[in-house]
Parts: sequence; C-alpha cells; structure tokens
Amino acid sequence: MHVNAWAAPAAGQPLARTTIERRAVGEHDVLIAIEYAGICHSDIHTVNGDWGPQPYPVVPGHEIVGTVAEVGSAVTTHQVGDRVGVGCFVDSCRECVNCLAGNEQFCLNGGVATYAATDRDGTTTQGGYSTHVVVRDHFVLSVPDGIDPAAAAPLLCAGITTYSPLKRWGAGPGKQVAIVGLGGLGHMGVKIAHAMGAEVTVLSQSLKKQGDAERLGADRYFATSDPATFQQLAGRFDLIVNTVSAALDANAYLGLLAVDGALVNVGAPPAPYSVDPMSLIYGRHTFAGSMIGGIAETQEMLDFCAEHGLGADVEVISADKVNQAYERVLASDVRYRFVIDAATI
Repeated sequence: MHVNAWAAPAAGQPLARTTIERRAVGEHDVLIAIEYAGICHSDIHTVNGDWGPQPYPVVPGHEIVGTVAEVGSAVTTHQVGDRVGVGCFVDSCRECVNCLAGNEQFCLNGGVATYAATDRDGTTTQGGYSTHVVVRDHFVLSVPDGIDPAAAAPLLCAGITTYSPLKRWGAGPGKQVAIVGLGGLGHMGVKIAHAMGAEVTVLSQSLKKQGDAERLGADRYFATSDPATFQQLAGRFDLIVNTVSAALDANAYLGLLAVDGALVNVGAPPAPYSVDPMSLIYGRHTFAGSMIGGIAETQEMLDFCAEHGLGADVEVISADKVNQAYERVLASDVRYRFVIDAATI
C-alpha cells in the first residue's frame, strides 16, 4: 500500500511530504494506523547525516503510537482496534543469546532499526512520520489504557532509555539518584525515578528549569556551572544517569558517587570522555552505558507508566511544522518532546 509520509530527501535538506510504499501484511505482521509520532534528537542526527551516510530519502520516527488496522493470519497477540506502539527497532534474529535473553536491542546478528536500516527483505525501513506502518507482531507493544496516546509516544524511546538503567541499577526507596540534564530524556528520568521511590536530584547547567524539575518530581536541583555544586554533593549518589549528549567532565561526576555508586551514560556524546582510573578505583565506582531496552522490558515500562500515571510532557504539532520543530529542538526550545499528529500527514 502507498501511504503519505514526511521524508528527508538528502543530508541537511528540509523534510518534505511524500508517498512511500508499505509492504503487504504477512501472516506475522501488524498494520498500524499511526496516531502520533515523537520527534527524537536521534531523528535529527540521522537525517542530517551526523552519524554517517544514510539511505535517503529517510522517513524518521521511532516513537510511534497508533491503532491496529489489520493483523496477519498467525497473529494472536494483537487485534484490530488495539492501541499499540513501536519503538526503536522492528526486527531481530530472535535466536542469538541476546535475543533469547530479552535483549533484542543487542541482537548479535544485527537488529533492524525502525528507519534508515535494511529490513529482512532487503528494503529500507521507513519510520513513524507517516500514516501507517507494517511491523512484525513480536515488536509491537501494547499501550495500556490510562496513558494519553500523544504522551505515550515518547515513552517508546525516552521512556525506556531512562527506565532501563534506573531499574537495572536499583533506583528505589532509600536510593539517591541524580539525573544529568532536563530535556526529552531527562524529564522522563526524573518522573520514573520519583515513581520508583528514589530521592531525585537534577543536575543541569543553570537554574532556569528548577520549577519544572520540582513539578516533575525532583527533590533537589543544582547548577553544574557552579563549581561549589561538585564540592557540596561529593560522595552523595548511588546512581547518576547522564542524559546529555555533550562534553562532560566524567571524573567530576564520578566524584559525586557514593561507594559502589554507578554513573550510567545514555546520551551519545560527539567525542570520547577521558576517565582517570582512580576515579573508578577509589569508591569502587562503575562507569557504564545503557541503550533502550528489549521488547519485554519496554512493555514492562509502559505498564509501569500506566500504573503510575506517567507520560511525557509533549507539544503536539502538525506535520507541516516538523522543520521548525527540528530547529527548536536544536535550540533546546521544547518542554519536553515534540509529537507529530499523524492525522495531519
């Protein structure tokens, strides 16, 4: 079927309305009528070619929420009318040790990203800035009742990207957790860590978002541009989740960890960090990374958010505003996630 979409025709070129072809629904496929698609900073990096050559034209979007329009003959997990979501990948081998352990995002045989990737049939995947998408049933998530569908879309990336390390490194009652950066990722990190019962501190460059941080559930807020912050908070945190994709003095942040504390990076910086081994040795600290989550964990995150009434703070836009939205994301002028209304595509 042919569907409307918005695509980047070449690196650095504005997105434009176009038509793309979606494959026929196979026996294990689900056809989704898209309602909302979140705009992730990764979309901008990809269409601008920041991460290398891309298979243009590229239709971005890996934060997708919609309703099931058709299912294949072998699909038993979803039915027509269900509200569902699709995240950052749409296929994996499902046979390697990582896939079998529920870590499909680390598929040893090469997972298939939601857009700008080579699908199993050799075609290029196209993302959620479109009216419809066809996805294999295993990679379609159920969006629980109680979450606004527009606010649910960013959970498929920003939500799971922060939920996974918070869960893995034990955020909960009695734990001191810091979130570095209060953007699309960071604001969800604050909400989720607070809902898990941790005491939450936001570390941001300035104090301009302090009111927002408190509204989102943060207990404390400090400006990292003030050197006194690193003296005052030395040795305090059990877990620090860094959501920013900028240069960072990793040693300074490692110094904020308590004994056995962990600094976990989910942002993708443009250049390597420099780490003094003594920052790890003294205090038995861990410096780690985390990338989204597997299908089961992503479903767990959605259920957790529904149980606690969590969704992203979003600004819903029409599709013809996507290029302006990209400019505003780069200017940090969004609180905290743009979401495209697919009805306008």
